[in-house]
Amino acid sequence: MKKLIAISFLSSDLLSTTELSQLLKLPLLVEHFTEHRQENSDITLWDFLCMHYAHGIVKDADYEKDMKLPFKTHDGCTNSTLSPFTANNFSTEVVKSVIAETTSFPSYKEAFTASSFLSTIWQPPKYC
Repeated sequence: MKKLIAISFLSSDLLSTTELSQLLKLPLLVEHFTEHRQENSDITLWDFLCMHYAHGIVKDADYEKDMKLPFKTHDGCTNSTLSPFTANNFSTEVVKSVIAETTSFPSYKEAFTASSFLSTIWQPPKYC
């Protein structure tokens, strides 16, 4: 049961955040290929794929059907990233002058040395 739940969460995440959802359009590819086979029985699958994917976007009579094929358009795939870094004591001061601009950044000790390190036996290495 755990395996089934893990697989469903993974597939839900992959289909919503990657272009794997394009694979759901494969029936349209098969249908469009059969339409081309009815028009020209000598066309092979390789010729069909080359015609629709290797030669760029061609505006012909079935342009709208071509754009519904998998991997022809992007469906607004979004990637979200979370950053665990939060900047403490970060300030920027800008002087209202055209030439002079001052920026103050925290020093290494201000930003990265916490007081909890000083009270334990495991202290960070000290520079002599």
